[in-house]
Amino acid sequence: MIEPKIFTVGQINRYIKSVLENDFILSSLLVKGEVSNFKAHSSGHYYFTLKDRAGAIACVMFRQDAQAMPYIPENGMQVIVYGHISLYEKSGQYQLYAEMMEPVGIGSLQMAFEQCKERLAQEGLFDAEFKREIPQNPECIAVITSPTGAAIRDILQIIKRRDAGIKIAIFPTLVQGKQAADDIVRSLKLANEWNQADVIILGRGGGSMEDLWCFNEERVARAIFASKTPVISAVGHETDVTIADFVSDLRAPTPSAAAELATSSVIESREQFTRLYLRLERDFRAVLTSCTRRLNYAMKRTVFTRPLERFRVAEEAVNQKQRRLQTQLAHRLELSAKKLQYLENRLEAVSPLSMMQRGYLLAQTQNGTLLTSIAQAKVGDRLLLQLKDGDLKTEIIEKAVRMRGEKESNI
Repeated sequence: MIEPKIFTVGQINRYIKSVLENDFILSSLLVKGEVSNFKAHSSGHYYFTLKDRAGAIACVMFRQDAQAMPYIPENGMQVIVYGHISLYEKSGQYQLYAEMMEPVGIGSLQMAFEQCKERLAQEGLFDAEFKREIPQNPECIAVITSPTGAAIRDILQIIKRRDAGIKIAIFPTLVQGKQAADDIVRSLKLANEWNQADVIILGRGGGSMEDLWCFNEERVARAIFASKTPVISAVGHETDVTIADFVSDLRAPTPSAAAELATSSVIESREQFTRLYLRLERDFRAVLTSCTRRLNYAMKRTVFTRPLERFRVAEEAVNQKQRRLQTQLAHRLELSAKKLQYLENRLEAVSPLSMMQRGYLLAQTQNGTLLTSIAQAKVGDRLLLQLKDGDLKTEIIEKAVRMRGEKESNI
């Protein structure tokens, strides 16, 4: 009797893994689905689930393949994944080992461009408040580009034509390929450390999105933003748009246009100077004519032809005011004198001395109190009587009180 063979769990998983990896279809396939449960592990690996309406499959992308991705997958993104199916022996779970991933309906580079643009915009690297002003008359221009491309020839030709006195410093730089981004960052750093240029032109000629990709790298954008010297981006043709265009201080549609934007034409400056000189001369003559006319008019006025006339007029006005004041003062004095005489007459009429002339007198007690009522004195008191021409001292020997016109005595 043949005994059945007993397998271990590890043997079964290893066998299934071998079957899956050797299958013609499962060893190399493209799978379309929606990304969910995405996680970028600290190790650099990507873990996610690829799903559709019918089902889901666990996926993993190892660090080496993940680093080659120009963008980071997001949940909800429709993608096409290239890879193979295998089994993770420890858990017995089969999964898709992704090697490449392409977004559906949009290229991976375009996706990476949009993600980087949105991320830097949220950080404020594109804000107008951080844009530096491009000097109008630079003395030195730094050009960061390939020393052998057509862009440098166009830039040099236009700058020399517009202003031959401008100094040009060329920083030879790779502008295409895997090392281009690092080389651009290095050149920007060198130009700022040199600190002799008034403006930097960064650019190259046209090309595909892949050719221009180094100008979309995040490290290049941050180097432009960190530059102390203003940067003009001049990448590709007018229809080409890169991250460098958004973060730079000024975007030029072409390298030739960048050279024109960075300089002022000597011929145009001379023409402008001539126009300003003629305008200044015209305005000066107009002002001189106006001042001469005003001076001639002023010289004909009385103040210049008869300077003492104004003094005589002023003197007459002062004399008139003086006479008017004297008249008013005399009138007021007269009125005051009359009023004073009137008050004196009234005061004289009510004066006790005046009443004494008519036989009245003033009586005071010994302590000097004016006697106004008989109740203030009694028989035996001594009184001081003041008449118009002297005083009398007397003693009360009798007093009588009159009530309602009748005489009462012996009080």
